[in-house]
Amino acid sequence: MLERAPTGIPGFDELCEGGLLRDRSYLVSGPSGSGKTIFAMQFLVNGVENYNEPGIFVATEERPQHLREHFLTFGWDLEKYEDENMLAIVDATSTKIGLPSDERYIDVRPFDTRSLLDQIITIQDEIGARRAVVDSTTSIGFTIGDPAKFRVELLKISTTMEILGLTSVLTCEVVEGGGDKISRFGVENFVVEGTIVLYYTRIENTRVRSIEIFKMRGTNHSSKIHPFEITDKGIVVYSKEEVFA
Repeated sequence: MLERAPTGIPGFDELCEGGLLRDRSYLVSGPSGSGKTIFAMQFLVNGVENYNEPGIFVATEERPQHLREHFLTFGWDLEKYEDENMLAIVDATSTKIGLPSDERYIDVRPFDTRSLLDQIITIQDEIGARRAVVDSTTSIGFTIGDPAKFRVELLKISTTMEILGLTSVLTCEVVEGGGDKISRFGVENFVVEGTIVLYYTRIENTRVRSIEIFKMRGTNHSSKIHPFEITDKGIVVYSKEEVFA
């Protein structure tokens, strides 16, 4: 039996035999507002609170202080986890937009895969991380520009984190109304063990959130699309319900 890393997200682990395969990388894709960052952070927070597994969060599009303030609304005290060396947030946003940063961990610009991975290795040595998030890979793709080169760099990131023993979530944007595309550049899906798609669909005058496990190697997972909600405690997946087109 392959070991699992439960996400702890209510309803989700029931869809995939108890959680993500440990030491593998997964893509969480979806349009703006679908809940990608919440899913990713909830995965880390549950790792800290429920499984005593420290985590690393690489923030490429949002300043860490904004993340801390936002996630307090869910009752997640990220600063406390950081002080306890159970969470490390890498600021990969400030220098990109020309702002100073007083964060403990700062990613330099221009983007360099090797320097990012060196930083992840250093942090893992410091806090014993078992889980990691890169939110999001889309900004890295725009920085690199060429989809073929981006695929290689993403493969380096995902494979290195697997070798380090990190179960990781990589988020990626899709453009709303982009048809059946499940990633921005069309290559992200090929370098990960599994792909989880979050939908934020307009039905008449209401938007409905739903989730699909598009692929998950080594796992007998649900092939249906299930509704979920973002509550005051995070994401809740309704695993017994289905969404019909």
